[in-house]
Amino acid sequence: MSRNILAVSIKKNRRVLLAALLAMLPTINIAYAGTTELYNQSCVTCHGAAVLGAPKTGDKAAWSARMKKGMPTLVKNVRNGYKNMPAGGLCTTCSDADLANLIELMAK
Repeated sequence: MSRNILAVSIKKNRRVLLAALLAMLPTINIAYAGTTELYNQSCVTCHGAAVLGAPKTGDKAAWSARMKKGMPTLVKNVRNGYKNMPAGGLCTTCSDADLANLIELMAK
């Protein structure tokens, strides 16, 4: 589809697109709230204060080198335990997607 045809289509359907985006907002907020809740239940104890060598939430310098390892490696480290972090990072119900979302949240 050319850019011109796409632009015309978006212009004609902008109200429908806007309504769809607005309908999605509660879902996006719920997903984020779920990650924040998991963080508060499982991660904040160590990552909130950089306890036992844990990188502090929001410390971009501390997370930068870790993020370079790639998300699959980071999730594997959480799942199996790494250094002082227990297996699962204290979240016994977290899926790999949950763990990836938690890592992204802490690295911001």
